[in-house]
Amino acid sequence: MSKTSFAALAGLVAAGLATSLHAEPTAYPLTIENCGVSITFDAAPQNAVALGQNSAEIMLMLGLEDRMGATAFWPNAVLPELAEANAQVETLTVEFPTLESVLSVQPDMVAAMLVTLLGPDSRVAKREDFHALGIPTYLSPSACSTTENPNDIYGNRAELWNMELVYQEISELARIFDVADRGNALIADFREREAALRAEFAPRDDLTFLFWFSSPSPSDDAYLAGGNGTSAFIADILGGTNALQTESEWPTLGWEGIMASDPTVIVVAQVDRNRWELDTAEAKTEFLTSDPTVSQMRAVQEGRIAVMAGAAMNPSIRTIYGAEELAEQLRRYDLP
Repeated sequence: MSKTSFAALAGLVAAGLATSLHAEPTAYPLTIENCGVSITFDAAPQNAVALGQNSAEIMLMLGLEDRMGATAFWPNAVLPELAEANAQVETLTVEFPTLESVLSVQPDMVAAMLVTLLGPDSRVAKREDFHALGIPTYLSPSACSTTENPNDIYGNRAELWNMELVYQEISELARIFDVADRGNALIADFREREAALRAEFAPRDDLTFLFWFSSPSPSDDAYLAGGNGTSAFIADILGGTNALQTESEWPTLGWEGIMASDPTVIVVAQVDRNRWELDTAEAKTEFLTSDPTVSQMRAVQEGRIAVMAGAAMNPSIRTIYGAEELAEQLRRYDLP
């Protein structure tokens, strides 16, 4: 969404136009069934902490920066149109925060986008840790829509992910904060943008994408987007499929296996966190084009290395942005 369209959307909501988007005010106490847990809000939160880029950007898009105490865990920089609002909110860290740092903000709600941020095996805290202190939590529906996989903390996904889970998240957060009209308007905008891409890119059997999130080093296995996850949904929007047909949400694979997948397009993630040697799109592209063996892949030889924000590979509002970013590059390719 451009700054212009984002401002137009904000103006539409503020003006109370488009009666089809009208929603009743939230009645408190509000109880929501969230990932198998019943959570009750006695009032709209006034000092929420958002763990994860998607949770934070949804709140910012809903105009809630004055009710956010802090954020953490940012794989990418905030969307440009949200930068001014985000500057008003403390960033604890772009990585995993400590429980102590979250509690120091004295939050009256904690929302998270991943089970690694809020869950049984979280690197931050379990939901019960906050509930015991009287702090309600909210976990992204996408985070609890997978099945357990002992080799992948993010689990398996048997069916193709879709934006309905994000729309549920937007709708529920909007209800929690009593801004349902804003949530409805935001969902309508994303639906329109998805429909426009599907209308442009017809399905084709010979278009496959490989989505490479990152690698600690060139000699390590690559972290790739699984066959039914968010990236596969992006491929589907653009008329193609994921070259990896695996139910694992985030499989790791060596380059021999990656080369065997022979994708039409290799999508490299730009990850801004600076944790691993191959986080940046530039480093990934340099490896792909200079390695004597990997550089022989068809997609590399024919110049089809696309760049997409790493945040788009997570279930989030960034998914539509990522599809639009990838679509812009597809239009320039000489596809088979």
